[in-house]
Amino acid sequence: MKSVNDIPDAIAPLDSAAMARAQQRLDSLVKPPGSMGRLESLAVQLAGIRGSERALALPQKEIVVMAADHGVWEEGVTPSPQVVTAIQANNILRGVAGVNAMAKTAGARVTLVDTGIIGGPVAGAVNGHQGQGSGNIARGPAMSRAQAEQIILWSARWVAEQAANGLDLLGVGELGMGNTTPAAAVICAITGQPPEEVVGFGANLPPEQLAHKVAVVRRALATNAPDAQDGLGVLAAVGGFDLAAMSGAILGAAAAGIPVVLDGYLSYASALAACLIAPAARDYLIPSHTSAERGSQIALAHLQLQPYLDLAMRLGEGSGAALAFTLVDAACAMHNEMATLAECNIQL
Repeated sequence: MKSVNDIPDAIAPLDSAAMARAQQRLDSLVKPPGSMGRLESLAVQLAGIRGSERALALPQKEIVVMAADHGVWEEGVTPSPQVVTAIQANNILRGVAGVNAMAKTAGARVTLVDTGIIGGPVAGAVNGHQGQGSGNIARGPAMSRAQAEQIILWSARWVAEQAANGLDLLGVGELGMGNTTPAAAVICAITGQPPEEVVGFGANLPPEQLAHKVAVVRRALATNAPDAQDGLGVLAAVGGFDLAAMSGAILGAAAAGIPVVLDGYLSYASALAACLIAPAARDYLIPSHTSAERGSQIALAHLQLQPYLDLAMRLGEGSGAALAFTLVDAACAMHNEMATLAECNIQL
């Protein structure tokens, strides 16, 4: 992939023959047809992604946390001090953050990527550092178009390297104080929904400050005027380093034939941009949970995706994706390990 324009051609359509065989096996298992609900459709999707030549098993799982600071923090859109990004990044590296706990239950590793933490590059993180935080979108673009493309390509290539080394399943998460503001701006820009329908409280924003956050997003959209059909341009105008890196990871995984479990609000915003760049990437997406953040349902409806979990979570970091890994394992186990009706001498 030499440019973002090369990515769509690198993403293969799902293997329809493998999907048909998976559905046939599911219908032959010792259960009423369709009785395992959405686990069955998940197994069929995974079969289509894995293809005819690979077993329906995904043992090597990884959550990648894209971390960055945002210039829009200066507008008072979050009560969290900006230094918390670096502090929490180190907590993830130490293995004591929420995503680490959830990933442990799923047998997945966690990788922190510093895409633009103030004070970075952060020692111990994968170095994708693009600068000391992205631009303040309320006053100008988050980054140049060239830089957005550079981040997407870097992230896509990095994921491709992980796939070449045996990665089977990717979860995408993020970390960055104030990053629900650019996420809301991205969702508004692509879906056309107004900020008052999309902007939420983020990391415990006091209710009386919500109108201010809405106004900041409205100002960002007016200042940068992103094109709703240009995913790369939207990320450059009102996104951020972490959002662009997540879009790149989604595209890189799809190009490598790996399913991608989305985490929540931020990853849904990145998925919107990624699917504008390469619509075929959507078939590789597994939405983990319904975020408690306003606007997540708008993004999901635009993507035509239905999440598997609804736990009123809004931590981020990839924590919801880690929980959904267990559902992916369950879908594979159902397909692989249940006996068939014939094996149980049952005739219907």
